Amino acid sequence: MHRILLADDDVELAEMLVDYLSQEDFEVDTAHDGKIALQKALTDHYELIILDVMMPELNGFDVLRQLRTHSQVPVLMLTARGEDVDSIVGLEIGADDYLAKPCNPRVLVAHIRAILRRSEQGTVNAATIADILTTGDIELQRGARRVLLNHQTITMTSTEYCVLEVLLEEAGRVVSKQDLSARALGRELNLYDRSLDMHVSNLRKKLGPLADGEERIKTIRGVGYQYTDQNSQQNNISNTTPNTTPNTTPNTGP
Repeated sequence: MHRILLADDDVELAEMLVDYLSQEDFEVDTAHDGKIALQKALTDHYELIILDVMMPELNGFDVLRQLRTHSQVPVLMLTARGEDVDSIVGLEIGADDYLAKPCNPRVLVAHIRAILRRSEQGTVNAATIADILTTGDIELQRGARRVLLNHQTITMTSTEYCVLEVLLEEAGRVVSKQDLSARALGRELNLYDRSLDMHVSNLRKKLGPLADGEERIKTIRGVGYQYTDQNSQQNNISNTTPNTTPNTTPNTGP
């Protein structure tokens, strides 16, 4: 049974969601202000945190900012319907996904299960621990679910990891937004869904450009994204470098 923390100051809504989620085999703890939510998140073990933006004491953004300095536990933000800026800010500071309130409990469960599936892919086992994906200066260790850039660990959420994993698997090739959403987020891409764009934006900030200043993750307008294949670049450079070795063949001419 998965343990979830639901942080929302709407007591009636929280009770309704607890009843529904319990029927879906989730164990749910609740908090009705941001300070208590942060304390519980840092002192207890949860596999997912559902975090409302508007809460007393500390709002959801402040809770998430402080939480991310200590933990990468998956977080699903609940935002006011129509407040796109809330969803964008939440994703920028480390949320894994978001839903607008009021939300259909079935849709909430679908998002929860998708996030948990992504998180559970990080379970270390002997079959995957040696599975390493390397492209240029970046190394993705599937077993440990760790990303190294120039041998330095880069901290990222489980969703950011999944997005990067797909892009690295397809390095040098364009990945459509629909395909990237299905493979990395585990769901279809909605017309007005900005979550994928924000996760890519976060990856760009964390990874920076390539050593030569070229953009690491390119936007292919109207299609999707492409991770620059550094290995191919290096091969092309070596293949096109002129041969400057002097000709030492003796002159046998007259």
